[in-house]
Amino acid sequence: MPEKETVRRARRARREGKGPSTQAGEFVREEMHHIRKGKHGARSTKQAIAIGLSKARRAGVRLGRPPKSAKSKTRASAASASRAGRRGRRQTQPKRSRASVRALKREPRSAASRPALARQARQAARRRGPTARKAAARKAVATKGTARLRAAGKKAAATRRAA
Repeated sequence: MPEKETVRRARRARREGKGPSTQAGEFVREEMHHIRKGKHGARSTKQAIAIGLSKARRAGVRLGRPPKSAKSKTRASAASASRAGRRGRRQTQPKRSRASVRALKREPRSAASRPALARQARQAARRRGPTARKAAARKAVATKGTARLRAAGKKAAATRRAA
């Protein structure tokens, strides 16, 4: 069950006309926060992200379907979560809820660490290829705004000086 604040942030993003992945980002962010606080763990960063996306789908965020290359079980799970989101909130059986929480409590907490997230982001970017990366960078520059663009430039200059 996502926190009210997370759902509120995602709804605001939707009102502002932001894409489904931006809305879902709030749920992923919450998941990382839970792992860092020690509420539970995750086997990998990928699993932590998947939990966040599932929560987003269940909260009614209209995310796209997983790629054809994904496991059939993953695709089925995403479809089920999307249906649950359209259907509206239904109470999870206590036994089921306890089972999933207990399983996650046994997992390590390192999935939400900075190095783990950075590694995951780099891997995902590498899979997309140079053209897509360049387009993403261009879009970031176009949507950042002057103040944040300046800050990013300063940070980049400092990084170059340090290297």
